[in-house]
Amino acid sequence: MAQQLPSHSQVVIIGGGIVGCSLAYHLTKLGMTDVLLLERKTLTSGTTWHAAGLVGQLRATQNMTKLAQYTSNLMAGLAEETGQETGFIQNGSLSIANNKERFEELKRGASMAKVFGLEVDVITPAECAAIWPMMNASDLVGGVWLPGDGRTNPSDTTIAFAKGAQMYGATIMEEIKVTGVTQKDGRVTGVDTDQGHVSCEFAVNCAGMWGREVGKMAGVSVPLHAAEHFYVITEPIEGLQKDIPTLRDPGGYTYYREEVGAILAGFFEPNAKPWGMDGIPDRSFIRLGEDWDHLETAFDAMAHRMPVTETTGIHTFFNGPEAFTPDDRYHLGESPELKNFFVAAGFNSIGIQSSGGAGKVLAEWIVNGHPPMDLWDVDIRRNAPHMNNYNFLRERTREGLGLLYAMHWPYYQFETSRDIRKSTLHDRLAAQGACFGTVAGWERPNWYAPEGVEPKYEYSYGRQNWFEYSAAEHNAVREAVGVFDQSSFSKFMIQGRDAVHFLNRVCGAQIDVPVGKVAYTALLNERGGIEGDVTVTRIAQDQFYLLDAAATQNRTLAWLKSEIQEDEFVTVTDVTSAYIMIGVMGPNSRALLSKITDADLSNEGFPFGTSQEIDMGFCRVRATRMTYVGELGWEINAPTEFGQHLYDAIMEAGADLGAKNAGYHAMGSLRIEKGYRHWGDDITDEETPVEAGLSFAVDFKKESFNGKEALLAQKENGVTKKMAQFLLEDENYMLYHNEPIWRDGEMVGYVSSGMFSHTFNGAIGMGYVSRPDGGVVTAKYVKEGNYEIEVAGERVPAKVSLRPLYDPKSTRIKA
Repeated sequence: MAQQLPSHSQVVIIGGGIVGCSLAYHLTKLGMTDVLLLERKTLTSGTTWHAAGLVGQLRATQNMTKLAQYTSNLMAGLAEETGQETGFIQNGSLSIANNKERFEELKRGASMAKVFGLEVDVITPAECAAIWPMMNASDLVGGVWLPGDGRTNPSDTTIAFAKGAQMYGATIMEEIKVTGVTQKDGRVTGVDTDQGHVSCEFAVNCAGMWGREVGKMAGVSVPLHAAEHFYVITEPIEGLQKDIPTLRDPGGYTYYREEVGAILAGFFEPNAKPWGMDGIPDRSFIRLGEDWDHLETAFDAMAHRMPVTETTGIHTFFNGPEAFTPDDRYHLGESPELKNFFVAAGFNSIGIQSSGGAGKVLAEWIVNGHPPMDLWDVDIRRNAPHMNNYNFLRERTREGLGLLYAMHWPYYQFETSRDIRKSTLHDRLAAQGACFGTVAGWERPNWYAPEGVEPKYEYSYGRQNWFEYSAAEHNAVREAVGVFDQSSFSKFMIQGRDAVHFLNRVCGAQIDVPVGKVAYTALLNERGGIEGDVTVTRIAQDQFYLLDAAATQNRTLAWLKSEIQEDEFVTVTDVTSAYIMIGVMGPNSRALLSKITDADLSNEGFPFGTSQEIDMGFCRVRATRMTYVGELGWEINAPTEFGQHLYDAIMEAGADLGAKNAGYHAMGSLRIEKGYRHWGDDITDEETPVEAGLSFAVDFKKESFNGKEALLAQKENGVTKKMAQFLLEDENYMLYHNEPIWRDGEMVGYVSSGMFSHTFNGAIGMGYVSRPDGGVVTAKYVKEGNYEIEVAGERVPAKVSLRPLYDPKSTRIKA
């Protein structure tokens, strides 16, 4: 008897691929059993069915690696739990390097793997050849062996998740197409299908490469685009070891695994082929045409690496579509546009290895009302609205697929879908040698090339070509004055009768301050975690100006709105595009600005941490005495249309004071010397101000605020990790992120962010120190240790400091 579509379900999951079935499984395991999964055709018929089934564990960040590790461990026992065989085996994986730059990347990854508890070995070319005897290893420099990696049968594993979900109470229905999403008062209320309506409390878009279209039904942006994705299977090869470890040859754009006595070779070639420009057809098991010419370079690389393929026929040429996102990271979490509408889509060809972890954390997010860990890497709120533009996605997809196997250089900048979102100063800065990077789609000057030098990156893991130019900008800020275009910073106006009450609840600092006062504060969740690292300026009794980073614009707006209680009269307005912001920073900043304003900029007339509306040039501006670089300075905000005049006036006034354009790389090296934290790296919603050394920005005398009890408990009982700065004693090593921290021969943490310090002539890293036994970490414990930071397998001595290395008493910013 055919199943009857229910009229209501607590959770409706749209899409029956491996991620949707994993989510259903994990929700029911948590006790939320009123779950309905709807699949438009049959389970796995979207893109899951043609996946290669690789289950790697090492990802780019700690939390993504945790999720991949969880997936691997889950799959090892899923067949026994559900009675459905999955085909999962742990046969290991080998990644190889054919040049020293690639080997450095692999070694840095191997060091990072140690932080996450992964078994990993850096091995020689001869050892690589022993693992894959049919491989040509003549040009190899080395490799990395991960014995815990594995592979699985994607379809069988999906069925196992589905069977488990049904065992625990979920309902799974096939051949039912979702045609619409209903909502009321900004909250999802149900889904329409070709067989009727289902009301629900939560809806989850797990529709794979149809995810963008399903998002449109709900008014939710889900930026992803399909691309043609290729692999070939050879004829059977005599002597090929059964279940030989997966081989990844990123320099050749190819991975290899055994497939029933043959070699399966899959490709992540540069200049990919976007697909589905006319819409994704409503079909099952889509298979696209062969394109031998497109893969000519990849085939040459395959012939070089695996000579046996030159004399072996191709049994299968497979081309199937797969969804890719603008930054090659999948989309997960509650949408900022519609409450209780969640997304898990755009897995960039790593859906199998991500399925268990993604399903687990999303289920916990739905059940508990917040994510169980820092998921900023994949948080759907990271996307700017224009990134869902069809043309933007198509062009980015050409680049994105190949980047998965390209070098993952520090400071890499996308090359496609650029020059779209620009500040009003862009052309002026470009004419002066600016080399732009991109954050949240903004074109931002990262560094300035001197006359006669092309403003173009030359990437490496060492000192890149802009190193000396950025050093000059850094030193100008320390010694004279630097000018930053900070227009991309997110800006919000918070207004209304209850604005003070609202902000005092969500902020750690005291916000009920005199008009013109600026509060540096953390936005806090109920667990005491840091949801944002912001400044709040009171500009009227019921009006506040909140400044945040560019990358978190959508996230912060959505979070602030979600925190407004029903009885509070508060509005939050995104005014980012309304104002330009120019930072004028350095010991000569007061002298410079005094040339173009009649305002009193002295300490008495304009103290640190205050903001005033003043005349500047021919403009009326809001000047705020605040800094992210550790020097005397002002952030100048003005309506966007005045930006060019204001910039010209500043640069003209600073000509004889050493004024110099400064980019975001200089800002990074300046802030890390001063120990200023960066949200998303050094602090997240997992860390608290007490752990991060930011208790000074919390007013514990306030009657109540989010997380107060949790923070008081940490102050009373101590913390199990504590933020510190580390200065390498050897200037020849660079720090970026995730390098292991060793204390007295024991690993106690990892670098959360790093950059070279031009003031101290060595790399500085920020990072949390923990105890191997998980005990309380005191200042004494941190300071008494002898430290080393592991860089690409080598341990480099480092000095530790709990106080800012630069100007620890902040005398310079208050000069």
